[in-house]
Amino acid sequence: MYAVAYRILGNGADAEDVCQDAAIIAMARLTDLRDPAAAGPWLKAIVRNTCIVRLRTRLPVPAGLPDDSALMACADDPAEIIERHATRDWIWDGVMGLTPALRDAAILRYFTRMNSYQEIARACGVPVGTVRSRLSEARRRLAEALPVTVAGRHRDVGALTAERREEAIALLSSVPSATPQAFFGGRWSPHAEITWPKGDRRIGLSSLFEAFVSDYTDGVRYRVTNVVAGPGITVWENQFVNPPEDPDHCPPAATWLLRESEGRIQSVRLFHAPRPARVCD
Repeated sequence: MYAVAYRILGNGADAEDVCQDAAIIAMARLTDLRDPAAAGPWLKAIVRNTCIVRLRTRLPVPAGLPDDSALMACADDPAEIIERHATRDWIWDGVMGLTPALRDAAILRYFTRMNSYQEIARACGVPVGTVRSRLSEARRRLAEALPVTVAGRHRDVGALTAERREEAIALLSSVPSATPQAFFGGRWSPHAEITWPKGDRRIGLSSLFEAFVSDYTDGVRYRVTNVVAGPGITVWENQFVNPPEDPDHCPPAATWLLRESEGRIQSVRLFHAPRPARVCD
């Protein structure tokens, strides 16, 4: 696998990354392999497709796109392929078995649109090099764990994701009510820690509630675009629908990382997608 990747990419570090991504994709697609004798060509095809994705990310970024994430929307995108299998409970069991730091990086990389190294680094508050090393270790551990977890009994992550998606849509489309706790409901701890995109932290739901009220008053609406859920962690992604008279009121989108304990959300970390670069006349 490494030889194929290196021959295409010509870079050792990129080839190693691709091999690790390809290993996870192969684990997620084991049921597609009908003839074990064809495993070699099958794996090489996955490596080649993953290399194509990596090469596409080296292309110049079109005007208005801040990084490589928008270039990843193709049929052979590792994140897209793995996301296709996200409701396979055995994959989630493998991911949830990682340490918190590795798990967060893996979830953002493979199950959300905030999947470039730069975005993950910004979200996790660590250097890009740390993100690379965490993902490398996560892929190594998943490659060992997934063949074991596939045969076991697993929690119904598909049902949990559907439930959490309904929860996200209900909250993000609601009219802010009289008090924070009444608005957020019983699943939200009144002492939840809220971490805003610039890193400032608040205890309690008041600051988040005030942001909802302000946005709603200003005519901003939220559209849920993706929800990923596993035991103890949920990721929401939403687009901001700004009013026509103020199209730049909010950034294009946001990602919410919600952690829970004993059935209640205890912390929320918010990340905003970068605003598109302005095109000068």
